[in-house]
Amino acid sequence: MKHPDFDLIVFDYDGVVADSEMLNNLVLADLLNGIGLPTSLDYSLTHYLGRRWADISEQVSGRLGSPCPPELQRDWFIHCGQRYQTELRPVNGFAPFLASRTEKRCIASSSPPDWIAMGLDLFGSADAFDGRIFSGAVHVQRGKPHPDIFLYAAAAMQVAPDRALVIEDSPAGVMGGVAAGMTVVGLCAGGHIRDGHADSLKAAGAHHIFDSYEQLNDWLNA
Repeated sequence: MKHPDFDLIVFDYDGVVADSEMLNNLVLADLLNGIGLPTSLDYSLTHYLGRRWADISEQVSGRLGSPCPPELQRDWFIHCGQRYQTELRPVNGFAPFLASRTEKRCIASSSPPDWIAMGLDLFGSADAFDGRIFSGAVHVQRGKPHPDIFLYAAAAMQVAPDRALVIEDSPAGVMGGVAAGMTVVGLCAGGHIRDGHADSLKAAGAHHIFDSYEQLNDWLNA
């Protein structure tokens, strides 16, 4: 089916730009087990994928029945950051896709800006998003699945929401993009994608599902 032309492509970061979700959630699950909160990788991916730390912390506090330990976020960032230096890679196909597109682009992520910048520096992609990184951790009051970060990004980029294409890998992100009135693609190209993930993205409201950046690019060029 023919798609409208888009003026802006809004990239999520973890799982869309950086193939980081498996690493992030393995570390998080290990840390939660370490404080006595049994957490499998599957549980972490199901409940925490695509959400900012403030919302993860709230869920953890509810499960613990007491406040989330304040050092948990620090330890998570330290452990992930150490592993990023040798293990972090971009999602397969991201670089050629980015190079092939002429639309405006930005990142609208639940992660903090310095977290995003670290990966972009490693990938040599920092210039492509200079001044166009929008974070649910600092720029808006409500995180995904609320539409706030997407609407903030569209306003900052001076593009109407219905002229924006969102690339997301999490149900929370898909719901936020749809609520913002944008066209949302569910991208199943990261290493964390499991059986049934595409169905979860469809159930969240994704307008289209693609298994690779190549498929997405072919659709955009059709």
